[in-house]
Amino acid sequence: MLNLDLIQTVAFAGIVLFIGYALCRWIRPLSRYNIPAPVVGGLLVAFAALIAHRYGTTLFSFDTTLRDPLMIAFFTTIGFGASFSLLKVGGPQVVLFFVIAAVAAVFQNILGAGIAVLFGLHPLFGVLSGSVTLTGGPATGLAFAPLFEQAGVNGAATIAIAAAMFGIISGGLMGGPVATRLIERNRLRKAHAHKGETPVVIAEEVVEDKLSEAKTTAPGGEDQEAFVLLKSLVVLLVAMWIGSWVSKGFAALGITLPAYIGAMFVAAIIRNVDDLTHWIGLSQRTLDDLGHVALSLFLVIALMTLRLWELAGLMLPLFIVLVGQVILITIFCLGPVFKYMGKDYEASVMSGGFFGFMMGTTANAMANMKVLVDKYGRAPRAFLVVPMVGAFFIDFANALIITVFINIMK
Repeated sequence: MLNLDLIQTVAFAGIVLFIGYALCRWIRPLSRYNIPAPVVGGLLVAFAALIAHRYGTTLFSFDTTLRDPLMIAFFTTIGFGASFSLLKVGGPQVVLFFVIAAVAAVFQNILGAGIAVLFGLHPLFGVLSGSVTLTGGPATGLAFAPLFEQAGVNGAATIAIAAAMFGIISGGLMGGPVATRLIERNRLRKAHAHKGETPVVIAEEVVEDKLSEAKTTAPGGEDQEAFVLLKSLVVLLVAMWIGSWVSKGFAALGITLPAYIGAMFVAAIIRNVDDLTHWIGLSQRTLDDLGHVALSLFLVIALMTLRLWELAGLMLPLFIVLVGQVILITIFCLGPVFKYMGKDYEASVMSGGFFGFMMGTTANAMANMKVLVDKYGRAPRAFLVVPMVGAFFIDFANALIITVFINIMK
């Protein structure tokens, strides 16, 4: 067995991460369905560990000291994205779309818990395979896994990854067909051959285009980009520091919260104060870059230590729960999303995006919508509303929803 210390573990995780990127480039279905490279690389090590376990041996021993700080850092950057100014930019439709997504996340947990009880399992098993891993994705699932383990869901981390992977694949496969059915059934738009007019918009670009960031001059003639990076890193660490006190305060009151909630709240407060005062001049793009790095390394480290053999005996109930979730989100897309977003072509495209991030990731949502606009024409409103909700606001709300369910059902 190879024993790796803290630095060696992070270095190994970095190598595994780039192996994941390479595999995503070489294996087309991985990129087609937006399977994250950290998940690909991390699961590769996890499957190797599973094979070794079957032969009664262990390949690696990792020092996971940095796993939780990296996870907290990522979710703190999500908190920095929860800007009220961003909601104003998107207007009432962003708020309404966000409310629909939050309601859907609640129903995901109710449905999952109900099916879990029918199988004689802890209701939190269903919550874990509900909004935790579908709306939240693999990072949220792994972040909450320790709390679900404490509440009685054995193998929570492994269940979380299995559910998240099912969701990502489903979100990539079904979002487009659901939206296409809406478009063609309601005769909203004829397919056309024009390419190249697809609005290539991602959440970070929406923020940069719609919210002017305060300009900061680096003192002493320092490099501007390095100064912005340093400032963002320090603010991130300060939010994590203060957030740890907030989390301890909630724990003292007997409220069960994931480790990152305090830091996420503090980050949201700092973001909105800075939007009003411009005292700090936060760069959301830089914070998102830091969050992406932290998320990638966190996912790899967490996945490398998965115990995949713990899934034995849970595959049938997990599959039934996840099929139910696909049906639920399909109903939301065909009903509330289409209806309240305007019953028009843009609403249909939003439905495809909604399916993508409620079952998988924002990347799924953007990919679904890109395919639709390539075929039917531009949908600028959809490309503004969906990434705002999918990349920022729903993650924040989902953390609160999950926390309520844990405290009710533990």
